[in-house]
This record gives sequence, structure tokens and C-alpha cells, in this order.
Amino acid sequence: MPDPIPQDVGIVGAGVTGLTAAYDLLKAGHQVTVYEARPYVGGLAAGFKDSAWDWSLERFYHHIFASDREIIRFSGELGLSEMIFFRRPVTSIYHGREIYPLDSPLRVLQFKPLPFLDRLRFGLVAAFLRYNPLWRPLERTTAHGWLSKALGRRGYEILWQPLLEGKFGQHYRHVNLAWFWARLAKRTPQLGYFRGGFQRFIEAVADRVRALGGVLQLEHHVRGIHREEDGRLRLELRAGDRIHDRVLATCSPQMLRDRTPTLPASYTAALDELVSMGAVVLVLALKRPVTDRHYWINIPKQEGFPFLAFVEHTNYIDRAHYGGDTLVYCGDYLPPDHVHFEMPKEALLARFTSGIQRLNPDFQLDWVRAYWKFTEVYAQPVPQVNHSARIPPLETPIPHLYMANMSQVYPWDRGTNYAVEIGRRAASVVGGAT
Repeated sequence: MPDPIPQDVGIVGAGVTGLTAAYDLLKAGHQVTVYEARPYVGGLAAGFKDSAWDWSLERFYHHIFASDREIIRFSGELGLSEMIFFRRPVTSIYHGREIYPLDSPLRVLQFKPLPFLDRLRFGLVAAFLRYNPLWRPLERTTAHGWLSKALGRRGYEILWQPLLEGKFGQHYRHVNLAWFWARLAKRTPQLGYFRGGFQRFIEAVADRVRALGGVLQLEHHVRGIHREEDGRLRLELRAGDRIHDRVLATCSPQMLRDRTPTLPASYTAALDELVSMGAVVLVLALKRPVTDRHYWINIPKQEGFPFLAFVEHTNYIDRAHYGGDTLVYCGDYLPPDHVHFEMPKEALLARFTSGIQRLNPDFQLDWVRAYWKFTEVYAQPVPQVNHSARIPPLETPIPHLYMANMSQVYPWDRGTNYAVEIGRRAASVVGGAT
């Protein structure tokens, strides 16, 4: 079979998906230009760097799992395997004014807020889901309905309802069981990180793209996607329009809808059904630790905290890489219209202070050396019952226009591993189509 004819491909978005697709397309002999509205590459996995730090830090907390084969394999292909290392930090849950490590079967059995028989039941239910190879039947029911029955009301409300409610807010009762299965089936207690931070890895990928002849256009906001009479696609930009044979959009489904006025109404209606949550994170550089060992603390909504996750990054990665700072995230998944998105960082810190003090009563504002606020309106897709039937294909109704984003990696949860996977899959489709 002859090789595909080389194409001029435009990619919207320089996150992990866009850069991975660009790399594969360039290796296959295509011409690629990547357009990114931000002044940096990386998307949701991008990092930033304080002047006191040697390593960058992600704007939104990140790690990979030992089972994340796609990003590990991709790193190896790029000669970057030595950048990845794995550790087993402590992940915990807050319950009744106490913090309980809850990251192994033994620690579940030691979780005293649940009666012993409920702990055993939890283990059996978790094992059934984790080792069940068939996920499609599970998407026909909600995680809320199935788990509350299988685990019992008490165990569900203490252990698994907080996860669902924290991730999906008002939508948590509608999330299907296959999504929950995927979390148990693929996640590992060993967590991986990149030496220098995820940004160092992402910039290394961007350098490979440039070395292969790819063009990265940062601070180039694509304002429209239009089909020309000859079948090519015109990208509308402030700096002047660009025309490509094919375009891959790695932005959110809603952004693609807004930028592409000629998409059929039936297709845009289907895109509108893809519900998602936003994310708000406050990152603090502190003069001392908040907890003595906990990396990740899940906080149930019913506990009344102003955030749902407290991630003490330097209980996982040595603070020597960050000038001795203790780095913590206070994070939450929220509807895109929530007041926290527009709240100044000073007001958000004031609101979050009481929650940090519940974790450590000694915490005071003078511990804070610096802090940053980051937001993203498209951060967590909400997979509802029979979600596989709602997922749009990579090909859009407009010939030679393709879409690849985190709403299409289901049943897996969004993350850099699946950003690599869908980027490679998209490159195969875009580069091989006739």
C-alpha cells in the first residue's frame, strides 16, 4: 500500500495531545504548524517556575501511574526515559477531624470509622471492579446507585461518595460505573513524576517537534475555522489567516463549536451534551510543612471545607528542588460559572485559610511566602450513563477537520497518559486519511 500523500496540517492547541500528534505527523512526512493561544506549551499539564526554584511546578497537580504505558513508551521513543521516576507517597482521606492514610488494602482494613465487616465489604467490591475485564455493561448504571447498594450506605457515604461528589459536583449522581471501574483498574500506588517537572518533559517534546521541522506558533489564538471552496481549511487568526489541508483541533468541544460556524446543528447539539467541570487551584509556597507525611488528602464536601483536595506536593517531591519551599495545592472542581473563577487570589486565600487551619491549627498567613491562582473551565468531563454512545469520533462532519480532546478518552479518566494516546490515534487518522 503506498504511503499517504504528505499533507499540510494545522493543529489547534499545544498541549500534550497536540504536541504528540504533531510529532507523529512530522515523523510520517507531513508538514505541521501548531497554534497555541497561550505564551507557553503544555495545556493543562503546563508548569511555572518561581525564581527560587530549580524545578518547575504544574499549575494543576500532576503525576502519572506505573500502568500509564502510553506516556512511558512515548518518553522512551524520545530518549527521555531517564526523566521519569516513581515513588509511593501517602494518599489519605479527611474524616471526622482526622486524616487517615487510605492507599492500600491493609490501610482500608485499619480504617476504624467503618465497622470491620464494612471494611471487608469495601475490599470485596473494590476487587470485583478492579479485576472485572468488561467495562461496557457497567456504563448502563450509575456509580452512585450501584456502589451505594453494593457497598452499603455507610461505606459508600464515607469512602466513595466524596470522590464522586468532589469531582463532579451536582452531576455526581449521574456518573456511570464504567468511569469508576477505570479508576480502580488502572491506578497504582506508585506515582511517577518527571525530573525537572512536567514542563521540562513537555518542552523536550516541543523541541523534538521543532527539530523535525514543525512550527510552533505561541500566542496565536484561533478565532475561527472555515472551509474553503477547494476543500482546504482556513484558520482565522489576528495575525492573518492561514490555510491548511487538514486541521486537528485539540481544544474543548465547546470551543470547537464556537469557532466553527458551519458545523451542522445536529452535531453541535451533540457537543453541547458533553458536560464538563472546571478547576480552580490555589498554589502556596510556604515556609514550613502543613502535614508531616500526607501527599494527597481527599476532603468530602460534607466536611464543609472551601476546597476538596489538599495536595502537599513536597511530601512527594523533595522541597530541595524548590528552594526549600513547602508547596501545596488547594484545589476544587466547580461549575464554570462558580464565583471562585473570578475571585481575586487574595480573596481566595482568605477563604481557604480556615480550611488549611483545620488540617493544621498552627497555620498562619505569615507562613505564606508566595501564592498563585490558576483556573481552567474545561478540566473534567462528566461521563453519564451509556456515555460511549455520546462520544464524537475523531472525524467531524466537515471533511478534513478533526477533533481530539479529553472528552474522547473514555472510559479512562483524563490525564497526560491518555492525552498521549489520543494524540497518537488522531495523528494516525489525520495522516492516513485520503
